[in-house]
Amino acid sequence: MNNVIPLKKESLSFERQITELTELCKEDLISVNTLILEKLDSNAPLVQEVAKYLILSGGKRLRPLLTLSSYYITKSKNLKNNNSMNHIGLAAAVEFIHTATLLHDDVIDESRQRRGKPTANEKWENKTSVLVGDFLFSRAFQLMTKYG
Repeated sequence: MNNVIPLKKESLSFERQITELTELCKEDLISVNTLILEKLDSNAPLVQEVAKYLILSGGKRLRPLLTLSSYYITKSKNLKNNNSMNHIGLAAAVEFIHTATLLHDDVIDESRQRRGKPTANEKWENKTSVLVGDFLFSRAFQLMTKYG
């Protein structure tokens, strides 16, 4: 018969658990943020400005954190390509997808604020928000293709 054995006796709040997980993945999160900033580069300055406005507006990077954690939970010591950076690229792709959906969602919902700041569609209008959301989706697809 199977028994559940608690690994920790104390109960941690969600925020504390995320803080501990963030600390464990600190170096990878720095790499993810660096890659995100590199991939925000665009020949269209407005696209770059709007994308940075939302991507750099804060947040815990929860989705990339969970992507990185999943990688470490499931990686095999026997993999030939175990030292690859694929998990970094895929974590950045997840963040781009999340941000793109926020941009599109704010347009659909006619939202005016996100995290206490004006939404991109409030600041730059709907067409620009949709365009930048599409740009972020395309960057995510590029990352997924490159990093598998």
